[in-house]
Amino acid sequence: MPSREEMWARLGGEVDVLIVGGGINGAGIARDAARRGLSVALVEKDDLASGTSSRSSKLIHGGLRYLESYEFSLVFEAVSERRVLLDLAPHLVHPLGFLFPVYKGSRKKLGVIRAGMWLYDGLSLFRSPKIHKSLSPGEVAELEPAVKQEGLRGAPLYFDCATDDARLTLEVALDATHAGATVVTHAKVESFIEENGRVVGAKIRSSRNGQEKTVRAKVVVNATGPWTDLTRRLSRGDASPILRVTKGVHIVVEHDKLPIHNAVVCFHPKDDRVLFAIPWGDRSYIGTTDTDFDGDLDDLYATADDVRYLLEAAAAYFPEHPLTASDVIATWAGLRPLIAPEGDREGVSESKVSREHQILVGEDGLITIAGGKLTTFRRMSAEVVDTVVRLLRLADAAPRELAESRSDRVPLPGALGWPENDDPTKVVARVRETGGAAIDEKIAAHLTSVYGMVAIQVAGLCAADPSLATPLVEGRPEILAQVDWAVHRELAASVSDVMIRRTQLYFRDVDQGLSAVPAVADRMAELLRWTPEERERSIAEYVAEVERSRRFRAGLGI
Repeated sequence: MPSREEMWARLGGEVDVLIVGGGINGAGIARDAARRGLSVALVEKDDLASGTSSRSSKLIHGGLRYLESYEFSLVFEAVSERRVLLDLAPHLVHPLGFLFPVYKGSRKKLGVIRAGMWLYDGLSLFRSPKIHKSLSPGEVAELEPAVKQEGLRGAPLYFDCATDDARLTLEVALDATHAGATVVTHAKVESFIEENGRVVGAKIRSSRNGQEKTVRAKVVVNATGPWTDLTRRLSRGDASPILRVTKGVHIVVEHDKLPIHNAVVCFHPKDDRVLFAIPWGDRSYIGTTDTDFDGDLDDLYATADDVRYLLEAAAAYFPEHPLTASDVIATWAGLRPLIAPEGDREGVSESKVSREHQILVGEDGLITIAGGKLTTFRRMSAEVVDTVVRLLRLADAAPRELAESRSDRVPLPGALGWPENDDPTKVVARVRETGGAAIDEKIAAHLTSVYGMVAIQVAGLCAADPSLATPLVEGRPEILAQVDWAVHRELAASVSDVMIRRTQLYFRDVDQGLSAVPAVADRMAELLRWTPEERERSIAEYVAEVERSRRFRAGLGI
C-alpha cells in the first residue's frame, strides 16, 4: 500500500476520471471505476470519511419507516444491498436486532406494524439476517428489561445490520488503491480547469505541505456530499442549489447507563419523530435528530437543544435508567445531503424529505451524485461509473477494453479469507498466535473486529516489536501498532485521523482519548518526520475536535 506521500507524488498528468470527495460515495466510485480498468484519481480535502460518512447512525438497513411513505423501490434497493454488504464485508457488517415497542395510545397500531414487518421481510425476499418475530410484553421484559413496561402492548423484533461507517469507507477506498486508483487525502480542489465550456480537470493544493498539483481528467465527478452545491459553483458560480441539508446528532453514553442488547426504535414524545437507541459494545448511543441546517459546513456540532431532545426520548423509553447531560461521553453531528423537494421547501418536514439519489450531468460535463443512503452506496457508485463510461464513449475516449462491474462480488480487504461460517473466534485465535505473548484475548478480539483478516498483519507488527502492543489508554484494547498501521497502510496524516476514524477513541474512551494524544502524536511525529510545530498543530486540531464535541455542555450548565 503506497503511503500518503507516495500517493501525492503519483498525482498529476491525466486520468480517465477524477473524483472529488472521499466519503463513501467517492470511495465506492473509485473502487468500481478502477476495477473496471479506468485510470482513477480521488482527492479529499480532509480525511477519508471525515464528513457525513463517519457521522451516520452506523446502520446498514432497508429503512423500515420508508414503507409508511410508500417508497417501496428505495426499501427494496436497500435491503438488497444489505445482503450484498453482508457478503462483501462480514467483518464490518453485523446483524442487529431492532425492537419496536408499541404502547397503548400509539398512533401506530400493533397489527399494522406486524403487517409492515411481513412486507419488509418480503421485500428482502426473506433474506433478512433473521425473520422478524412478535414479542409479548412479558417477552420484551425478559429480552430488554430497560425498556418501559407501562402501557406496552407488544413489540415486533426485526433484523437489520450495524457497521463501522468510517472503517467501511476506508476499506472501500483501500480496495480502490489495490485496483490501481490514486487516493489522496488532505488535498483540496482550489479550482476546476475548463476548456470550451467543459470541466477537464482541477488544480489541487495539499493542506499538509502547501504544494499544488494539476490533474487533467476526461471526466470529473463531484461526490462531495453536503459540499455538493459549493463544488458545483466552482464551475458555475450561479448554479442553483440542489440540496436540502439537514443535521443529525447522536450522543454516546456508557452501556451500563443504558443497558440494551438490541437497537430500540423510539418515537420522540414531543414530535413523534423516529430515532434509535443502539448498543455499541461497552457504549450505547442515541440518535438521530433531523433539522434543517444552513450554517458553516466545517463547524458542525451538537447543540444543547440537540442533546436535550435526545435525552427526552431516552427518558420516555428507559425511565428506570435516567440519563443526564453529564452522562454523555461524546457527541457527533453529521449532515445529510438530501435532494431538495420541488416547490415549497417549508411544506415538507425534514424527516419526510426523500433519501433517493440523483445523478446529474451538467452542461459543463461535471457529473454530480447527490442524495442516497450509506446502505446503497455500492449501487449508486456503479450507476455513476456507468454514466462515466457513457460519456467517455460519446467522446470516443474510453479505454478499448473495460471489465464489467464486479463491485458486488469482490470482498473488501478485511474479508479476504474470512471464515465461511462467519465465526470470528477462528480469526482471533490466529491473531493471538501471530502476535505472540504481546497480544492477549481482549486485544486480539478488538483487532479482529476492526480489521477482519488484516488483523493478523497488524498483530505481526507486535510480534516484531512487542512495544507496539502497548495500550493507548490503560484498560482499553486499542494499541500503538494501530498508529503505525494507520500511517503506513491507511493514509492517516493527523492525530485526528487516528483518534477519530482509525481507532474511534474519540467516541469510545470516557475522556475521548485525550490521555493517549501525546503518545499518538510522538509516534506519528517519528513516522512522518514532523517538526515540533507540526506535532503541536496536529494535537491542537484534535483538542479542538474534542472541544467541539463538548460544546453543548456550556448550554446545559455542565
